[in-house]
Amino acid sequence: MKLLRIGAPDHELPALIDDTGVLRDLSQHVAHIDGAWLAAGGIAQVQQLKIEDLPRIDSSPRVGCPVARVGKMICVGLNYRDHAAETGQPVPGEPIIFMKATSAIQGPNDAVVIPSGSVKTDWEVELAVVIGRRARRIRHDQALDHIAGYCIANDVSEREYQLERGGQWVKGKSCDTFGPLGPWLVTPDELPNPVHLRMWLEVNGERFQNGSTRTMIFDAPFLVHYISQFMTLEAGDVISTGTPPGVGMGLKPPRFLRAGDVMTLGIEGLGRQQQRVVAEAL
Repeated sequence: MKLLRIGAPDHELPALIDDTGVLRDLSQHVAHIDGAWLAAGGIAQVQQLKIEDLPRIDSSPRVGCPVARVGKMICVGLNYRDHAAETGQPVPGEPIIFMKATSAIQGPNDAVVIPSGSVKTDWEVELAVVIGRRARRIRHDQALDHIAGYCIANDVSEREYQLERGGQWVKGKSCDTFGPLGPWLVTPDELPNPVHLRMWLEVNGERFQNGSTRTMIFDAPFLVHYISQFMTLEAGDVISTGTPPGVGMGLKPPRFLRAGDVMTLGIEGLGRQQQRVVAEAL
């Protein structure tokens, strides 16, 4: 099942994409697609509905982040063997985790704003995991029971802030608009094993990232298990699981985003995103 939220920012309504690709209104049955709804078994309840009886939506509304009120967004660094090689870093022995501020989260096709003075804003297509129920110190073999589904993330990153300004990576990861998520939350019944998914990203039609989740060092269930040893994961939390090679800072010479650029990215089975890059209005 493909769940999504449509409408103006902060006023999105629940919807789904049926098996024939038709957009249908869920708002008569679901108030919000959020952590509380996921924890209460909302996905199972929707699966009991007669999907063909839900009202069709024939327009093309704005698509928001598929989950409202994300509690925290945890990211994983250097989680692809070929991306680690691209950056000249050793393959991590344990996952490298850091936080992205939830104020960065936005819809999958909303504009990405380059901060004033930034010269090293970069892209990263990533598989994101959405937590479906509370996970605290769970075993690896329990992890799948705590996953509500998967979506695309663009872990937009300002490399100067991240790597040259001291402290932790979070500074380069958390600018407003740096967390596009969506378009859909794809449930595990439709995507039970996301370990061989093609993923790609283009800027102005030129492909820079062309990878696969098969080169991940730590897969999604392991990451849910691992992170739950250090913090409680709540329903609606998001884990962004790392990126394949082809990021701007790894190119020779490096290539960073400029106002007017258009990023288009996708993951097999999870749809696609497109963001126009704009300069911060002062």
